[in-house]
This record gives sequence, structure tokens and C-alpha cells, in this order.
Amino acid sequence: MDWIEKMNAAIIYIEQHITTTLNTEDIAKVADCSAYHFQRMFAYMTGIPLSEYIRRRRMTLAVVDLKSKDMKVIDVALKYGYHSPTAFNRAFQRVHGIPPSLAKLDGVPVKSYSPISFQMVIKGAESLDFRIEVKQSFRVVGISIPLFGDFASMTEPVELIWKLAENNGTIQKLKSLMGKESSGLLEVMLPDEHAESWHYWISVETDAPITEESLKEYIVDPYTWAIFSYEGKTIEETQELGKRVISEWLPTSGYEYDNGPDISVHANAGTTGAILEYWLPIEKSKKSEEIIL
Repeated sequence: MDWIEKMNAAIIYIEQHITTTLNTEDIAKVADCSAYHFQRMFAYMTGIPLSEYIRRRRMTLAVVDLKSKDMKVIDVALKYGYHSPTAFNRAFQRVHGIPPSLAKLDGVPVKSYSPISFQMVIKGAESLDFRIEVKQSFRVVGISIPLFGDFASMTEPVELIWKLAENNGTIQKLKSLMGKESSGLLEVMLPDEHAESWHYWISVETDAPITEESLKEYIVDPYTWAIFSYEGKTIEETQELGKRVISEWLPTSGYEYDNGPDISVHANAGTTGAILEYWLPIEKSKKSEEIIL
């Protein structure tokens, strides 16, 4: 429940700062997690990116202000951080389907989006297979790209780097570096502590020396991991697994996010598809520890 409370605290923070510049990193700090983790949790739980939610709330409140006879369109635009009337008009039409000037007229239909409230919903009819493992630090070697923006906007560049790695032989090079204990190709999503950006890695766990200039290494710190396994082939299946972990397992698990990298494992082929693992860095919930004490 502590995790749900933190998410709701972040929503309250957004409402309190809706007319100021909202920084994803600041919002995430309220929820006590990284910007990447917050955006991903938010998108999984609500079905929309964080930026779209903020836009909808601002444009909902903008309608109220536009109905006021004392406020001009430009005044409302400036109030919600749009210094360009064109940008405000575009955002308003994206939400309401009409230009802001028409919203001043009586009888014109507009939309209203209320603040979100997170609640724990009991699901779980379908099981999740997982185990908890404590792992010491380990070295990965691979290629990486920076990612920016909302979680929802990351699919395209990720698909492109996979296609490039397969076409130029990088995937085969990485497979040749795998150690005996390696479980497969690793997707590592590493949050940047100092900016709203991330580094996405296609890599393998290995102690082998780097002989290719295109490859680089990263040391994954020690963490406790919740490791979920399943069989699937598509990105949609992987995203669905992540959504279930975030929305079903985490709120009632007694654990919280530890601000480390997320790891997805592309393991050996199974009978019905590629056996995948999703590793979530976790730590014991502070409230759970208080109850035990």
C-alpha cells in the first residue's frame, strides 16, 4: 500500500504545480523512484503517458479559465506554460477537438479529465511465476543508445537498434562472448541519475575481454531481484508481463522499487517461443519492515 500512497502523492504534487514547469524527475522524487520507473509505472497503470495526463489536466482547467469573461486566450495559454499561442492551440485541439476560442461560447461540447487516484485492485486470477534472488555485481558487454522522453516513445528506437544489431552481426558477436553461466541476451534499461534520459543496452554477461571497438562494458551493482519468467515472442507480450508485475504483483508484494536498472533476458528457445525473464530491482518495503519490528 505504501507504493500506492506514493503514486497518489505524486498526483497531488502535479495538481499543486499544474501551472508551473513540471519536471518528471521532481515528480518521481515524490514517489521515491527514478524518472524512468515512474513514467513506466504511470503508463502501465493508466494506459497513457505522463505527459499526456498532464496535458489533459491543464486543458481541462483551461476550459474553466476560458469561460471566464476576464481571461483572454493568450492569458490562459501563459498561465499553463504555453508561451506560443500556436502551441497552446495545438494542445487544446488535441484534447478537446476544437480551438480554444470556441470554448468560450455557450453550448460548445468540451472534455473534462479529473485527477487520477490510484487504488489497489485485486486481480491475480492468472499466476505470475517468479523468484527472489540476491545477485552480486556482474559485468555486461554490449551496445547502447540514449533514450529520451516518455516511456511510450521508446519503442521505435529500441526496435531500430535491435534491427541494426541483427543486420550488422552484433548479436552474433555478443552471443560468442557469453559465459557459461550466462542466461542469454540481456536488455538493460539504465536510468540516468542526473537527467531525464536513459541508456538502453543490448548486452551479455561475460568476463571476456572486449576486442571490438563498437562494444563497451557496464558493471551492474549488487541488487535483490524479483525475477519473472514466461514464454513469449512479441514486444506486446513483454509489455503485458511488465504491466502485470507493476499493477498486480508490486503493490501487494511487500517490496518497493530499488532504483537500479531493469533487465529483460532473451534466453534459449522453448517449445512455444523464446523463454524470457524480466528482472525487477527491489528492496523491502519500509512499512513491511516496520510491521515486522
